[in-house]
Amino acid sequence: MAYVETLLSSWLEVMKSAGVTLSLLLIIVGGVVYGLAQLQPGDTRGRWQSMAIGLFIGGVLIAAIIGAAEVIQSISSNLLT
Repeated sequence: MAYVETLLSSWLEVMKSAGVTLSLLLIIVGGVVYGLAQLQPGDTRGRWQSMAIGLFIGGVLIAAIIGAAEVIQSISSNLLT
C-alpha cells in the first residue's frame, strides 16, 4: 500500500505544477478567442463563442480540481488502508 500512497503523492505534485499553468492558459486563451469572436460575422460568431466558453470553463474546472487536490489525495489514500 505504500507504493499507492507514493503514487498519489506524486500525482498531487504533478497536478500542482502543471495544472496551474494549464488552467491560466485555458482561461486566457478563452478570453482572447471570445474577444476575437466579436469581430466575426453573425453566422460564425456563435461557434467561436461556444469554443471560448468551453475553454474558460475547462480552465475553471482544472483550477477547482487543483484546489481540491490535497483533499482528494488524502481521502483516496485513506480509502486504501
